[in-house]
Amino acid sequence: MTFGDLFDRAAASAGDPDEAAVRRALDEVRSAPTEDDEPTDDDDPTEDDEPTGDLAADPPDPSPARVVADADALAADLLVGGAAREGLDALRSHAWTTLLASDRLLDDAEAVIAALSDPELAADWRDAAEAWREPVAQPPGDHPALASAYRGGAMQIVSLDPSLTGPGAAAGLRERLPVSVREPRAFAAVFDPAKLYPDAVGGEYPGPDRDPRTMAPVRTDEEQHR
Repeated sequence: MTFGDLFDRAAASAGDPDEAAVRRALDEVRSAPTEDDEPTDDDDPTEDDEPTGDLAADPPDPSPARVVADADALAADLLVGGAAREGLDALRSHAWTTLLASDRLLDDAEAVIAALSDPELAADWRDAAEAWREPVAQPPGDHPALASAYRGGAMQIVSLDPSLTGPGAAAGLRERLPVSVREPRAFAAVFDPAKLYPDAVGGEYPGPDRDPRTMAPVRTDEEQHR
């Protein structure tokens, strides 16, 4: 199942959610109690929940080519399109960029998609997202996007959350992490692969090397004429 197929299915599904609806749905998902929140007879209050992923590994060096899309941006990419899709298409179009996401972040995005469309589409989207993202460890209780950025060495986060994108929040985050948090529209406007390429890869920027709908490599003119 390609992203192109998923976008077509989402467009044909009932409803027409906008970014505000996606943001509200994520707020509901993240405010709802989870199974881990419910005490059981076997719970040991002195033990923390098991983390998602390997927390023993040191985070990689931060890079502007390593990006986190929060769950609302991922859901908006599929269900709304617009700026979220434009920004994430820039990542899908370049194999040398990296989308980082913890399992918990994908859990949240899948739940939002299921709530606003249908569980089957959400599950198929999850499969495509799993193949695209680089998995990141997440300590229990951490914000999924911030944890993914810190543990994955991301310098950019795409989010619709005003508590992350506001001026005060941005200044506070930069004191702790070398990361910028932008709404999809702002990210799409400033993310420039041509400027990043010389430092991230080296040499002259050759243009997009991957189809953003299929994630398949794009054949160069020389390859096409062989």
